[in-house]
Amino acid sequence: MIRKLLLAATALVLTSAAQAETFAIQAGRLIVDAAKPERGPSTVIVENGRIVRIEDGATTPPGATVVDMRGKTVMPGLIDVHVHLTQNAGEPWYQSLTPKYSEAYAATLGLSNALTMARAGFTTLRDLGSGPESGLATRDALRDGRFPGPRLLVAGPALSIIGGHGDGSVGFNPELRRAINDEHQVQVCTGPDECARAVRNIAASGVDVIKFHATGGVLDPGEAGLEQHFSDAEMKAIIDTAHGLGLKTAAHAHGAKGILAAVRAGVDSIEHGTFIDDAGVAEMKKRGTFYSATLMAFSGLQMYIGKGIFTPASEAKGKQTLAVWGKGLNKAYKAGVKIALGTDAAVFPHARANEEVGLMVSKGGMTPRDALIAATKGGAELLNLSNETGTLDPGKSADLIAVDGDPLVDPAAVTRVGYVMVMGKPIPMK
Repeated sequence: MIRKLLLAATALVLTSAAQAETFAIQAGRLIVDAAKPERGPSTVIVENGRIVRIEDGATTPPGATVVDMRGKTVMPGLIDVHVHLTQNAGEPWYQSLTPKYSEAYAATLGLSNALTMARAGFTTLRDLGSGPESGLATRDALRDGRFPGPRLLVAGPALSIIGGHGDGSVGFNPELRRAINDEHQVQVCTGPDECARAVRNIAASGVDVIKFHATGGVLDPGEAGLEQHFSDAEMKAIIDTAHGLGLKTAAHAHGAKGILAAVRAGVDSIEHGTFIDDAGVAEMKKRGTFYSATLMAFSGLQMYIGKGIFTPASEAKGKQTLAVWGKGLNKAYKAGVKIALGTDAAVFPHARANEEVGLMVSKGGMTPRDALIAATKGGAELLNLSNETGTLDPGKSADLIAVDGDPLVDPAAVTRVGYVMVMGKPIPMK
């Protein structure tokens, strides 16, 4: 018994020592805050997972683990507010119905893709659509340190109308539709009361945000189109119920009328916003609604159209959206709408998510600095994490990356990631 107690005490001491490890990250160039001038050679001191101070030059505090990034730019980690970790790009639309795609298997995909995105420079992610269990399992395993990866917030299943984007029974025979709906589709709802109940059921599982499909979607196999799906009253019920439970809401929205209806109902962020018009932009600006353009999703469409991965209806919708690639973001940006980086990773390979910053510049017309602000501070604000991450101010979580080049001038610099730390823990890069 005494031996067991001694072993337990030793383990506790070793654990405490590991948690108390001090890092000195030496940077050739340091971006503390993407909205402010960068610093020259500097050292970021990290203790107990948090930034405690920043020193000029390359310093080596006694007992610190030195991370030599003097040939690189050290900056806040990227934040992606729209990913799908439990799915893979380039798989047919019916892939999730094959025998191997259990919730347990999907969670393994989630952990693998989370590490891939961490290695691409992302230290915080928001998953906006997974199974009822797989997303939560991925989040909790990452949070508990059982697997390396980013900080993760999850929405679980996204709410859908019957026959709309997110209704997984679309395209099947009546018997199979009934079986799917009876057993699996807590998120499909009709009418304000039923939709409020669906929000409560999803919230009860422990999610961090509620997502709903305000309009049709490109990748659903049906032909319901890209305009408004939920009624105004249903959207208001979803949003008011979520807000009453302390949860923010995100609306998948392509068509202009659906975007405007979701914003007027009080949604916190518009995802995609493909065909947004002047009225939608003005309403978003007035209400402080965030815009997440997911421009890399269009890249995924471009990669896979014509390869038998999408249904004919999805292919047609994909071509329709590619014709306006980036135009919605450009409208919102010029009007001063709040912007956060989102990618829709899983429509394209997760490892390429950091290319979104460059597309925000080349397709959306943003400056490299403003794109970087959206990729760091914008996401932190939307996710209510500004006190924790988004900048490298002392006191915040040590969420940082090192890249080749200067991302304030060249947005492609964020695709050249050499080092990643999440909450004070280095991410294995191989």
